[in-house]
Amino acid sequence: MRTIDSIIAELQAVASNPKKAMDDYKKATGKGAVGIMPVYSPEELVHAAGYLPMGMWGGSKSISKARAFLPPFACSIMQEVMELELEGAYDDLEAVVFSVPCDTLKCMSQKWKGKCPTITFTHPQNRKIAAANVFTKGEYEVVKEKFEQILGVKITDEAIENSIKVYNANRQAMRAFSDLAAEYPNIITPAKRHAVIKARHFMEKSQHTALVNELIEAVKKTEKQPWTGKKVILTGIMAEPDGLLDILQANNFAVVADDLAQEGRQFRVDVEENTGDPLMALAKAWQALDGCSLATDPEKPRGKMLIDMAKKYNADAVIVCMMKFCDPEEWDYPILIQEFEKAGVKNIQIEVDQEATSYEQTKTRLQSFSEIL
Repeated sequence: MRTIDSIIAELQAVASNPKKAMDDYKKATGKGAVGIMPVYSPEELVHAAGYLPMGMWGGSKSISKARAFLPPFACSIMQEVMELELEGAYDDLEAVVFSVPCDTLKCMSQKWKGKCPTITFTHPQNRKIAAANVFTKGEYEVVKEKFEQILGVKITDEAIENSIKVYNANRQAMRAFSDLAAEYPNIITPAKRHAVIKARHFMEKSQHTALVNELIEAVKKTEKQPWTGKKVILTGIMAEPDGLLDILQANNFAVVADDLAQEGRQFRVDVEENTGDPLMALAKAWQALDGCSLATDPEKPRGKMLIDMAKKYNADAVIVCMMKFCDPEEWDYPILIQEFEKAGVKNIQIEVDQEATSYEQTKTRLQSFSEIL
């Protein structure tokens, strides 16, 4: 059996170099990759076609060219994606899929300048009625037809059913890994935890599942060490660059769970299998997803979900990772604060900006928060 460090190093390499992961997949299969824009898309359709779904979550670059196409108050993920696009980073993709749950994503889908074609679809925001599933299935049918035209393949229901099983196995492995990381914070640091999860956006899911399961078995063979620091839950869109996560580690914070759109929300809900109508099953999974600012629910269950999560994992606090200029997240924040205070859940908000190169303010705030805890 390989060592924990060697398995994590392999996943870190994928997370840090998506282009190589895409090239390796094409070399192995003869098929390319399809870009998946944030936040939620039916990746199973790409997988069923035999192509590699590639998450597009920005990067850490200085923004210059993107300023000509996006206002400065667009969120940093979209700024980074536009910058990378204009530099040709996505030219080798077969297509790019856009869901459009916010104004900036709508704008991006219209301003795309890349060489590859785009596919845009809409998730219904009145999500909890029966008609929402019918609408979502119809959108997925259109996406499937466009995939077939662009990729030159026939995507059968059988292939989609198989892909749903592959993705469910990955979701289950990721939930098991997340829980295990909470038990072994001395081994799985915040940055390592993030890399293991992030790698799933750039790998064929069964390959990622195999690596994660291998990692789980390797970690279980080690002795648990007592954790003398604080345990936290992260919530928001994402918690990167890694400089932010390194600050958590430096201040003796362990991430015991997350509610991040880039991470835990991606594998929170399984898709029903063997229904005979896989597109409807995918639609129902979207309806079942709760607790995201980009998945409208007038009941606003996110606060209670986080409070319950804090109790389950015995967390000392919740850290709200506020994506700079993300309106849906900012609208949810006042509600979260009130619910946290009422429940006695300690919390702090930090700003996430992928373009940032200095984190001194965040470092100072987290140092102070650690001392308060």
